Amino acid sequence: MADSPAILVIFAALFGLLFGSFLNVCIYRIPRDLSVVLPRSFCPACEKGIAWYDNVPVFSFLCLRGRCRYCRHGIGWRYPLVETTTAVCFALVVAEYGWNGAALKWALFEAVLIVLFWTDLEERILPDELTVGGTVAGLLLAFFVTVPGPFGVWLLSATHPAWLSLLNSVLAAGVLTLPIAFVAWLYSRVRHREGLGLGDLKLLLLLGVFLGIEDGIRALLIASIAGSVIGIAYVLIARKEASSYQLPFGTFLCAGGAILPLIHRL
Repeated sequence: MADSPAILVIFAALFGLLFGSFLNVCIYRIPRDLSVVLPRSFCPACEKGIAWYDNVPVFSFLCLRGRCRYCRHGIGWRYPLVETTTAVCFALVVAEYGWNGAALKWALFEAVLIVLFWTDLEERILPDELTVGGTVAGLLLAFFVTVPGPFGVWLLSATHPAWLSLLNSVLAAGVLTLPIAFVAWLYSRVRHREGLGLGDLKLLLLLGVFLGIEDGIRALLIASIAGSVIGIAYVLIARKEASSYQLPFGTFLCAGGAILPLIHRL
């Protein structure tokens, strides 16, 4: 656990606010196959460009009372929620790990999961750009930030620590994903409908690569319990048809995965 100076934690929070604004762009544009770079931010309703002073994280939303300056269309609470969540996550990462490579890894992890959380919740989409791209990034980062686990020690005890970390990362992803993929396949054969989407399996790979086997299993357990309880409650309250309701399980996986690197500070 790092004893980071308060100024670094505050700076991380401020950077998180700004980066959260970019994550909002990703949440809206990636599922629609739009560039996250160009054009500049615009109102989805009237498509007018948003001036810089109307694009200040959280502050502009409050000043505009949650509505577009031009068409008065509602902006939605997701925007300040994402910005605030990113700020809190980045601050906790720096408070927990310091200002180093581990903090960079976990800040990236939190950012990817925040976007995936909302794309699955709003669009029932887990984009490959983030699941597959995040998995590749996690494998590369395993060379520099140790992924814990028993596999490397058992199989390659005399090898360089970086390779042990990579092996732990790869095998954790496989152990976490393959049994779930088999259960999902078996369910689809018996019930003749999809039980778990391919995007969810790719997300499990991402979680395994970053978290390792122990925290990967914890994330899966958190998601399963929370998804079951909240899903059943929602179906009952909203009077949905349980057999046809599509639970955004990826959203719960993201929440479970995002909590674990910050657990010591929560």
